[in-house]
Amino acid sequence: MEGYVDLHCHLLPGVDDGARTLEDAVEMARVLVDLGFAAAAPSPHARPDFAPEEVCRDRRRTLAEALERAAVPLRLHPNAENALVLDGFLDGLGTPRARTVNGGRYVLVEAPYHSPVPALPEMVFRMLRKGVTPLFAHPERCQEFDRPGRAAEVVRLGARLQLDLGALVNRYGPLARRLARTFLEEGLYAVAATDLHAPTGARAWLEKALAELRARAGEGAAKALLAEHPALILGDEELP
Repeated sequence: MEGYVDLHCHLLPGVDDGARTLEDAVEMARVLVDLGFAAAAPSPHARPDFAPEEVCRDRRRTLAEALERAAVPLRLHPNAENALVLDGFLDGLGTPRARTVNGGRYVLVEAPYHSPVPALPEMVFRMLRKGVTPLFAHPERCQEFDRPGRAAEVVRLGARLQLDLGALVNRYGPLARRLARTFLEEGLYAVAATDLHAPTGARAWLEKALAELRARAGEGAAKALLAEHPALILGDEELP
């Protein structure tokens, strides 16, 4: 697959705290394309307080049609951002109700921001036993991953980590920036994604974040995080 692939963004209009309107979503997609993205797997929050899967599916189809009319060549794929501690999430994995990346073995999962998760290794083990590989969204923003050695531990167990590009340029504060840079230096990330929620200012901060990623990781590693590895996940293939 040519071009970058965004596995974590909130492009679908009116389903969660992301794009509010179809116009916003098209503008966000246009920014992504202009910055080198060819595909995205919009990841609406899979929580009871947001739109259900069938609504998200309809909005994805509507957005794809709008992008075609607007000549914005961004391919869209199914996905969701799953809350790790939501009742029923772990039990639903491996069943038809699981909301995985493009219907494959990888699942985008979000740990709590401000609460510890002492049972995290056990939860990773349970997911893997169900044939599902967790891809942890923005670990640098979650308290549990500030615990020394925790990020490396879950990677050793078989989980994957997703870098939130904005963390590199201090969009979420100095702690998230420090952890993001540390995990990047340690080679713990499998993919990098935007977690884009709105069009306002998106082009400026994303350009800065992409430049920071290339400067810190090098062109080869940046390409792996933004294009090669996300494409493998979309294709339900093993990562190196």
